[in-house]
Amino acid sequence: MKLRHFAAILAAAGFVAAAPVASAKPFKFANQGDMTTADPHGLFETTTLMMQGYVYEGLVRIGKDLGIEPALAESWKQTDPKTWVFSLRKGVAFHDGGAFTADDVVYSFARAKSEGSDLKTPVATVESVTKIDDHTVQVVTRSPNPILLREFPFLYMVSKSWIEKNNAADPVDVRKGKENYATRNANGTGPFMLKERQPGVKAVFVPNAKWWDKLESNITEATFTPIGNDATRVAALLSGDIDMMEPIPIQDVDRVKAAAGRKVMQGPELRTIFLGFDQERAELLESNVKGKNPFKDARVRKAFYQAIDIEGIRRTVMRGASTPAALMIGPGIAGFDAAQNQRFAHDADAAKKLLAEAGYPNGFEVGMDCPNDRYVNDERICLAVVPMLARIGITVKLHAQSKATYFPKILSRNTSFYLLGWTSSSYDAHNPLISIFVTPDKSKGRGTFNLGGYSNARVDALTDLIQTETDQAKRGAMIKEAFQIHKDEVGHIPLHQQALAWGMKDNVDLVQRADNVMKLEWVKVK
Repeated sequence: MKLRHFAAILAAAGFVAAAPVASAKPFKFANQGDMTTADPHGLFETTTLMMQGYVYEGLVRIGKDLGIEPALAESWKQTDPKTWVFSLRKGVAFHDGGAFTADDVVYSFARAKSEGSDLKTPVATVESVTKIDDHTVQVVTRSPNPILLREFPFLYMVSKSWIEKNNAADPVDVRKGKENYATRNANGTGPFMLKERQPGVKAVFVPNAKWWDKLESNITEATFTPIGNDATRVAALLSGDIDMMEPIPIQDVDRVKAAAGRKVMQGPELRTIFLGFDQERAELLESNVKGKNPFKDARVRKAFYQAIDIEGIRRTVMRGASTPAALMIGPGIAGFDAAQNQRFAHDADAAKKLLAEAGYPNGFEVGMDCPNDRYVNDERICLAVVPMLARIGITVKLHAQSKATYFPKILSRNTSFYLLGWTSSSYDAHNPLISIFVTPDKSKGRGTFNLGGYSNARVDALTDLIQTETDQAKRGAMIKEAFQIHKDEVGHIPLHQQALAWGMKDNVDLVQRADNVMKLEWVKVK
């Protein structure tokens, strides 16, 4: 992957240089949403994976420059196009004292592939994982995978003995609201240990003095608190109850900047916010249209698209802190084509005409699911969309909810129309293709987040070809074709890439990555 794609983004996002610190300090931070589960194979969602990453590690990791670095694997090599040999780091211990070995790697891959896992996508191309010796594993893929290493940073390694001892062999499926021992407890190899977790209340992390790497942080204890209410979260920072929070509501950025002893870090984010439809059911779960599904008709989907005034959302809801999008990836993701990134025009009259042609001249009713504590101004975006659709005759019943309720619902596909955000975890276009575009196949980890069942045989075929093509020119052409088909069919409605805004006390030094992941091991408090 060409890391120059990230140069401009990183220059804009930057990071606060870490100054020498005389003494260690506690650190309190907040987010609008919670870590949904401590089980590292329970949910493929950024906030959850970020916080699990304080405790757990993968074979490789993402550095400050968004490049791939060695982690639990100190080196690797390819012996043929489909075979990778990883040399594991020696002398690494889990937090309970158990040694990290090849057995744990083989077990972790198998667990990630198991029924209740939400991490099937990173291992979708893996055919087998074999122990060569205690510190060497061989990974064989079904076909060449040019971005395999990019798939692995959030595939965390667990302790086989600890998982089995605590009867947590089966990952918890958050869609079903279940728990196991790994939901509230953790045992990784990472820089911090999970001291306590109370879902919806707090999570407490303490440094791992025996971590194999150098800990840049000086914090003695990190306490995370989910604070869903924007005003409460800002007030907690301004009053000094917390040291850092994100996101800052866009309307409060200047206020935080002006506050004594506080500062704001802003930069672009790789995440794309989009709308999705149920295109699979014969009849929508929540609609007054009976006996058929309006979203099966691309004219209806395009009508919804053209009804949305994205510039109005950018101006009034996002206050300029967003970049309107026509693709499901944005700048910084390999495969992004600026020439393709041109939206269909906002045109309510054209939208009404499309609805009439599709057989809905008077519109129809539909339910919409939206989180209110996951993305920047997520509920407000949905509240803006509702009257825009009303102008073309669509009556939307909005269900805004905490992500603790929202994700289990939509991941169970119990939704007709929804808002979601996506960051390519591999920083490559193939990730949204295999996760969001391809025809869902749960057994193979395909289309895990294709919640509306969009399906196109050519897109499926292209996704498979892109996964194995090593000629970058050919690969780029196939990516372009797949994204154009999806765009023309309005498989989803891309809205924008949101901007990052983190607030903190001015004695806090940390790194802001464009993937919206804050690493505790890089945090210092003066």
